[in-house]
Amino acid sequence: MIRVMIAEDQALIRSALATTLSLEDDLDVVGQAGTCAEAVTVAGRSAPDVVLLDVQMPSGDLPRAPVTSDCVASLAGGTEVEDGIDAIAPLRAAAPSAKVLVVTTFGRPGYLRRAMDAGAAGFMVKDAPIDRLIEAIRRIAAGLRVVDPELAVASLSIGASPLTEREALVLAASAGGASSSEIAATVHLSEGTVRNYLSTAIGKLGARNRAEALRTATDNGWL
Repeated sequence: MIRVMIAEDQALIRSALATTLSLEDDLDVVGQAGTCAEAVTVAGRSAPDVVLLDVQMPSGDLPRAPVTSDCVASLAGGTEVEDGIDAIAPLRAAAPSAKVLVVTTFGRPGYLRRAMDAGAAGFMVKDAPIDRLIEAIRRIAAGLRVVDPELAVASLSIGASPLTEREALVLAASAGGASSSEIAATVHLSEGTVRNYLSTAIGKLGARNRAEALRTATDNGWL
């Protein structure tokens, strides 16, 4: 029996997926989560074999006490968790035997690269047939990797993000037209440093302005 956990912030999708997977004789849904922090906690408690992990999930409130010695410690110690991909490392610390299959609506090449670098065993888009998802769960549980072939090709052609961690952080904080002072307050840097990072990011992405740079980085999954 393959123990499966589902981390998905949309309750209806999560419930429907759990019901569908439970119909399979060899799959047992042992846990569900709607935020990154909850995913770490539930993984630590349920010890799944495979975790289906969404990318666009809220970080959630961290537990007051760690589930294991180090499962939430990396988060509490200051690790920024912006999406499901950022939760892969602490999730795997919480449940070392679990294999992570990222299942997302957003088939962005940068997401694939980030997920695999973080230790995911597979990456699929949500519009894949349910039979393909079930087969992917079985293959990953058996120790194999499963990657959407079109995304794999796109990821290789686009390459890794040209942005440093700080440049990506500042660019992401500029969403919504935030001013340099507002960004500086958000990321705890000086306005001058923020302007320098934005200028460098715009140049690296070949963009005309910060809005275009933000769009390019987002579309490629680099943020």
